[in-house]
Amino acid sequence: MQDIGDILQNRVLIVALIACLLAQFLKLVFELIRHRKINLRVLVETGGMPSSHSALVTSLACGIGQTLGWASPAFAVTTVFAVIVMYDAAGVRQAAGKQAKILNQIIDELFREQPEFNEDRLKELLGHTPVQVIVGSVLGLAVSCLAAPAY
Repeated sequence: MQDIGDILQNRVLIVALIACLLAQFLKLVFELIRHRKINLRVLVETGGMPSSHSALVTSLACGIGQTLGWASPAFAVTTVFAVIVMYDAAGVRQAAGKQAKILNQIIDELFREQPEFNEDRLKELLGHTPVQVIVGSVLGLAVSCLAAPAY
């Protein structure tokens, strides 16, 4: 049971999770501004502005740098991890979303004469634009810097 208490005392982890949750909340705000209505689904969906993945991993890497040192192997590992996550969010998952959109269009056109075709549509919003990733990363950096005295 002591291990769970230790996890809850890990300030770097707590700050990174706060950055992630703040990014998710900001998605709700951006959705409200953009569409003039509240869409609670954005709190659990992938994609959107800002990238909560980027906020999380950037805050984590910065927290490690601030606590263990910028030359520490742990900072190097978390930074490489952050770059991979952000590249995946803006690259691979974005491309998969574009492919899903095209496949959905093909299915719509192909089965227009056969209305009994009842397959689920593919999820099209999987990744982030580069701007969404950058904004998420800046948010994670800002949260980590503001939390520096707590470390």
